[in-house]
Amino acid sequence: MNTNSIFERVAAAGLEKCVDKLSKISAGHWSLADTSVSCGTLNEIMLKRRSAAGGAAVYFEIAGDCPFTVMMIFQAKDVKLISKCFLGFAFPRMAEINQAEELLLSELGSIILNSLVSALFNSVNRSFIPSVPKCIKGEPLFLLEALWAMLDKEHKYNLVSMDINLQCDDTVTRAEVICVVPGKLEKELVKAAGML
Repeated sequence: MNTNSIFERVAAAGLEKCVDKLSKISAGHWSLADTSVSCGTLNEIMLKRRSAAGGAAVYFEIAGDCPFTVMMIFQAKDVKLISKCFLGFAFPRMAEINQAEELLLSELGSIILNSLVSALFNSVNRSFIPSVPKCIKGEPLFLLEALWAMLDKEHKYNLVSMDINLQCDDTVTRAEVICVVPGKLEKELVKAAGML
């Protein structure tokens, strides 16, 4: 079993629980439409995002002997739909993402990212304590550069990019989750998968 298929299976399990929770606490109905995983370098992921629209990203870090960083990128054009589905009413669309929208995205991103990271760490029988979620705004390349700046350059990492479609009523919105997985945690994942 390769690393991609391991992440895909673990991510799908975490997201299934996540969208069930979102449907219970939000005004809209959420479902997992699609999940795909691709591993690559930061440059490869930045190239993929070069033509994407700007927006905001929610991220947090996990310290310890297996440091882990995860980020969720939203497009600005989706904020109106997300607010309607999550809160029951739509924020008026402004030229830039405002503070209320930042809080909304932080809450939603935190729910989704925690579900993913929980599934990942549970699969290797580890606990984790994430930092407080942070929200940053900007173009995709700026968001990824901010992610890269947080990393310890002494560690070896595996960058995993997941495209997620979240369906709310009859409309589907897309977000991207980027996980920076240290080599040590990747080895534990592969070992755990081989023991199943």
